[in-house]
Amino acid sequence: MATLPVYPWRLAPEGLATRRQLRAMGLRPGGQPVVGELQRPRRRGRPPLVGYLYRVDQAKPVRPMTDGRSRALAAALRARRICPQCRRDAGYCIPRSLGTCVPCADNP
Repeated sequence: MATLPVYPWRLAPEGLATRRQLRAMGLRPGGQPVVGELQRPRRRGRPPLVGYLYRVDQAKPVRPMTDGRSRALAAALRARRICPQCRRDAGYCIPRSLGTCVPCADNP
């Protein structure tokens, strides 16, 4: 079993990018395997943050947003705004920490 090469923070070689960097370029990994790791050290004995690297030359363009995907996203966001207790549209995404809209959480 081969291990992945590990690069320090901000020192990855040219031609490799993280998912976020690919997305900023309008690309996606497209099923290719991970070719390296980027590690950012943290303080107080915490484990390092890890970002996986992909080859830019093998990346594929991001799929366009279709009408169906747009409707599905709108429905999912609408469902996050409906309070399960009072069944009203709160006008914002219900905080998961509360589980209900703020007025319902304030009046138990």
